[in-house]
Amino acid sequence: MKLIYISNSRLPSEYAHGLQVMQMCEAFSANNHDVKLVMPSRINRIKKDPFDYYGIKKTFSIKKLPTLDLIFLNNKNIFFLIQTLTFLLSAKIYLLFKKYDVLYTREQMVGLFFSNIVLELHLLPKKIRPFHLRIWKKSKKLIVLTSFIKKRLIEFGISGDKIIVASDGVNLPLFDISISKEDARRKTNLPLDKKIVGYVGMLRTLGMEKGVDIALKSLSEIKNPDIIFVLVGGTKEDIDFYGDLVSRLGIKERVLFVGRVAHSLVPVYLKAFDVLLAPFPENEHYNFYMSPMKIFEYMASKRPIISTKLPTLIETLGDSALLLEPDNIGQLRDGITKVLNDRELVDNLSLKAYNRVLGYTWESRAKSIIESVKFIK
Repeated sequence: MKLIYISNSRLPSEYAHGLQVMQMCEAFSANNHDVKLVMPSRINRIKKDPFDYYGIKKTFSIKKLPTLDLIFLNNKNIFFLIQTLTFLLSAKIYLLFKKYDVLYTREQMVGLFFSNIVLELHLLPKKIRPFHLRIWKKSKKLIVLTSFIKKRLIEFGISGDKIIVASDGVNLPLFDISISKEDARRKTNLPLDKKIVGYVGMLRTLGMEKGVDIALKSLSEIKNPDIIFVLVGGTKEDIDFYGDLVSRLGIKERVLFVGRVAHSLVPVYLKAFDVLLAPFPENEHYNFYMSPMKIFEYMASKRPIISTKLPTLIETLGDSALLLEPDNIGQLRDGITKVLNDRELVDNLSLKAYNRVLGYTWESRAKSIIESVKFIK
């Protein structure tokens, strides 16, 4: 089967969507499909090859198409729209005489240029317009991250039969590595004699808090100097922002901002930690739309997870994590203390999470998607 994946992405990118696109292309090709990623040629300060940057096997090809990219001048919606439309016009011309079996994308506007697409939706627009409904209805299949998105689409008149719920996934061989906690700390230059609470990922998303402020305030209420907090990821702006909060809380000596690291190093950092945090606050996006890749990476690391009790996280984690009320400093403080002092709880949560994530690999996700669309004309 020949699959074309259209992605209006700047690749490589510091954002998670770029990694997700590359991993899905690799997963489709691992299921014995001929995959080509079609993307725009854009101005990018990251000069690395996308395969090397993400640690992805070169089992599929990438075709870059011309686009009018003025976003670097001013990150306004009009410039993004111009870039998108010129790229999709290039894609339309490029694919005019190409043969393929599946046209796959995460870009809703692809539906304005092509028919019979398989459209992956990670969220729904705040305002549903008629053209959204037209695109969804004429799509061959809709792939959504959560059952809550599917329910919302059905409320808008989309047939449930054409909607597939497929959570994000994990590259299990990359994250299920054999390295001791001590060796992982030596490799990442982290202290051997501390209890380390870890967080990996963007510190804010779409301008929204991800609970980092709550985590820092919780740590400030834990008076044990041997417990430290290590954050991997985040922009310089966000690191500076939370660095100011750390100073105000008086915990500067107990917090380390590592910043962004190569994706291949993330599994080593996870193995270096004693407990992993995902303290998402409560809002509509986190409640119903997200399927964060880092949760699956956490689960694969065989380290205990503390997260918040939100519908999407309950759907993914079940009882394999310590789930607490969102925005609750006291509960998070007590949860961290409990996990760090309860070996039996650590082993129980870690094993449950690992066993659960075995069903969330990228390859199994790609296989289930293809099985659902390959017989549909």
